[in-house]
This record gives sequence, structure tokens and C-alpha cells, in this order.
Amino acid sequence: MHRSMDEPTGGAGLPAARSHPTARPGPPPLAGAGEELPDPAVLGALLRRHGWQRRGGAPGRYGRWTPPGSAGTTSLLVPESAAFPDSGELIEEALLALGRSPDPSARDILVSLTVPSDEIRWWREVPESAAGAAGASGWTEAEELRSAARQVLMAGALAARGRAGYHGARHRRKARAALDDALIGPGAGGRSLTAYVPVDSGRAVAVRLCHALHATREAVDYQRATGGMEAFDSAVVAGVGRELTEALIALVRGSEGAGIDLRWAPAAGAPDGCPARPAPVEFSPGDLPALRAAGARYLRDEPAVQVRLTGAVVRLRRSGPRGAGIVRLRVLAGAEVAHVRVELDEEAYRIAGHAHLVGLPLRVEGRLENRGGFRRLTGASQVAPVQVDEAERDRLMKALQENVDYFEEACAGEEA
Repeated sequence: MHRSMDEPTGGAGLPAARSHPTARPGPPPLAGAGEELPDPAVLGALLRRHGWQRRGGAPGRYGRWTPPGSAGTTSLLVPESAAFPDSGELIEEALLALGRSPDPSARDILVSLTVPSDEIRWWREVPESAAGAAGASGWTEAEELRSAARQVLMAGALAARGRAGYHGARHRRKARAALDDALIGPGAGGRSLTAYVPVDSGRAVAVRLCHALHATREAVDYQRATGGMEAFDSAVVAGVGRELTEALIALVRGSEGAGIDLRWAPAAGAPDGCPARPAPVEFSPGDLPALRAAGARYLRDEPAVQVRLTGAVVRLRRSGPRGAGIVRLRVLAGAEVAHVRVELDEEAYRIAGHAHLVGLPLRVEGRLENRGGFRRLTGASQVAPVQVDEAERDRLMKALQENVDYFEEACAGEEA
């Protein structure tokens, strides 16, 4: 499993939650004992979405569907509603046939039926190699597409948490949690990728991403036509920010063009304020200068945030036995980041050291700076330990004992 490169500690990846939607070996069975069968209308909508053709059948009762490019030797008989006595049997037979079908779209349809999900599809146009002509893709090419898709999804999840030109380390834990149940599946030839974002847990992400992608396309067009960046400023309210522009740069870079297509779950329908069939959004290498300029603008203009946070001290460093020092806090409350780095004067540093030794969190006020991704607190004041109940104190002390190597005395040298 790939690990994220944006973990605040500089560690290997996202915490216990998955860093990105993960492909699974196959969809779970849909027609098991006691399982509710899918709505025939939903199955028909998914077949149509994935290119299956209806080739006859009794009007108003059932339709016969064949996969894309099929000569008609493989077919499914799908009822048009569940009102007919044999509809359940026909649906079960259709699901069984889908499970045995060699057509790549069959698995995608089963996944969508298993968990009602909005589908987000990425594709990249790259020069075709000999391997590509044979239906394969290069390792680097596939990894680049997967990484870019993961970044786009994370940008959408961050925007769903709050609008900002640059999120940095903020909101990432909850944004990752919103993607925990998403699935991913590669397309034929490895040049496309589809994410299945469950409606129950991820609809807000899909909606925000829909608005943000179209706003980005409009802002890029405006910048290329006029040279002005004003459209990127107003696009922040739609969910556009540095994270999304960087993700789109990663998607387009090294290709002849790339695009993203979003389809709503048939079982849930289109959300309010969104078109029933959003148009695909495409980007080309000619859009890269505008995207890079916008990302730099978002990074430069996002303001610092005044916060009053509570955190557990996990590391202390200073250059000598006295004077100011650097403290690292694991944030418990007050800011949507995992860790912050704080420079404290001698007295505040002493308070932080005592709080760490007795297993008490620290409360501190200051400005959360966008430099370094909102991981640094400047102008620290009102530093004081916070009383907690015995259970929480025991938990903090246990964490201290498990990470005793991280508690470094004052003379250990300046932190990098």
C-alpha cells in the first residue's frame, strides 16, 4: 500500500486510516442468502453507463443487454422493475453472469451495485508504447496516474472540510477519514482509473470536487484569455486551492492531456445544485503555467491563523542548559493539524518540560503560520499545563513511556 508524502511528522504515510482508496480483490457477492437484490432500474442504468447495449426484450417487462463490442454471444436478461414474479430470479441470474463475464466493465458494475457509490474516473493521454498496444501500461505511468488521482480525491475531501486557498496540514485527519470506504479500480490498459466513493460517507467529497473542478477549468480559461488571476481568487469558495492545482499538475504533467469524469450513483440520484450528468473536465499541458501560478498565489496569500490549542508535548530541544527551546506538540484540540512546532522562551520551555514529565497536556496561544503547511506556531503566549482526568493522564504517560527516545534533554542540540 502506498503511503502519503504529506504526513506532518515526515513519516512514511497516513495513519491507521488508508492514505487513498484501495482496490480490493473483487466485489462481495450480491445475491447471497438473505441479501436484498439490487433495483433492476439501477442495474439497467449502470449497464448503460458502462457501454452495454440493449438489444431487444419485451417492452415494459425486460431487456436483453450485451457488453460493449459484443457480437451478441453474451447477454443478460434484466427485468425493468421488481414487480414481476420472476424478476428476482432474473436479477440473480444476471448477477451470476456478470460475475463470470470477462468484460472489464462487469466488475465495475458489480462494485457499484455492492456499495452505492459516485464514480470518479481519471484518464491520461500518453504516447502509446508497444506494451500499451498490447493492453498494458508502464509501472511509472500507472503509479503517476494513481498518485495524481489520490491527490485529487484528497483535495476534494479537504475542500469539503472547509474552503481555503491552502490547507497545508489542516483538516487532513478528517479528510482522510472521509475516504476510508472508497474503492479504486484500474481501467483497461492502465491509462484510466476509477474511484467508487460511497454515497453515505463520501457524497460531500464528490459534490465539492464536482464544483471545484469546473471552477478550476473556468479560472484557467480566464487566465489564458486575459492573463488575470482574479478567477482563481473567487474559485476558492467552490473548493479550489493549492492542493487541487498541485493534483491537477501531477495528473497532466508528462501527458498529452488528461481528464476527470464524475458520475452520480444511480441509486441516489444527482445531489442538489449539481447537474444530473456533469460534463467531463479536461486539462492539457498548455494549462500547466496557469495552474502553477495559481498554486504559488494560494500558498503566498493564505493568512496565518490565531489559535488557542491544547497539545501533548512529545519532543523538547534546546541548544544549551538554559534559554529558549523548541517544543513539539501533538495537537489534542484547538487546531485541525496533527502536530505543531513551537519556539518557547526559557520559562515557558521549563513549564513544557514539567508538563511532559508528569503527563499533562499544554495549552498555548499563538499564530499558526502557513509556512511549512501550518505546522509552526509563532508568538507563543499563555503557556500553561492543563489538568485532565486520571484515565487521560494514564494514557499520556503510557505514550511517554513508549516513546521515551523522543524525549531529548536540553543539551541534545538544535532541532533541524
